[in-house]
This record gives sequence, C-alpha cells and structure tokens, in this order.
Amino acid sequence: MWKQLWKKWTLDKPAAFGDLLWEVFVVQLAAFLDRLTLRQVIAFIPVVILVLAYSHSIPIPPELMLVGDVLAYIDIYSAILLLGLMSRVTTILFVLKQAAALIAGLASNLLAGLQRLDFRHRREGGARRQKKAASRTSNDDEPAVAYGLAWA
Repeated sequence: MWKQLWKKWTLDKPAAFGDLLWEVFVVQLAAFLDRLTLRQVIAFIPVVILVLAYSHSIPIPPELMLVGDVLAYIDIYSAILLLGLMSRVTTILFVLKQAAALIAGLASNLLAGLQRLDFRHRREGGARRQKKAASRTSNDDEPAVAYGLAWA
C-alpha cells in the first residue's frame, strides 16, 4: 500500500501535471497562435497600454494613451476605404458595360448598313437605264414644294 501511494504521488501525479502543462502551454498555445490575426493583435495593443498605465507608478504620456484611439480610427478608416473602392469598382464596371453595349450596337448597325450597300454584286449594265412607259409622256402633277407637305 505504501509503495502504491509512493508511486502514485511521485510518478503518476507529476507525470499527469506535466502532461497538463504540455497541453496548456504548448498544444493550446500553438492552436491559439494559429488562429491569431493581425487585426486581433492591433485591437489588443490598447489593452496592454492601459494595463501598463495602471500598473506602473511612472506616468505614461497622454500621447501613448491615444495610440489605442488612433489604431481604432485606422480600423474604421480602412473599412470606409474598402467600401469606397468597392463602390468605385462597381461604378466603373457599370460604365464599361454600357460602353461595350453601345459599341456592340454601333458595330451591328454598321454591319447592317454595309450589307445593304452590297459591294460584292454589281448590277448589270442594262439595268441602269429604265425605259419610260409610252402612255405616260406628260406629267400633270406639279412638283412638291417641300417634302412631306401637301397642298390643298
């Protein structure tokens, strides 16, 4: 019984305590450092400054106390800048999309106009002159003064 008690308190309990220390200070700390981001570090700096200011009897200058505010303002500024850049990008993409649609429309109109001209097939020589009908030798209609205007 004394041997088991001696073994338990000299070998088993210190080994279990060592395993606990290894778990907390190595494994869990490594997992925490893997999840840690730069933003979390920057957000924690004012807390460290505040703890140092209250724990020391040496006064810390007010400029150092305002570092936390400056870091918070940088965070807010970066969020506003990101939103501004995103809105500019969407505006530029919208304008480019409209310009591309306009260019595509102009190109299709140009192709349609070129197909109407049809330079590939020329007319035959005899088709240029049309013979007038023999029955309509005189024209009683007066010429129009203005296009689209009717006289009564």
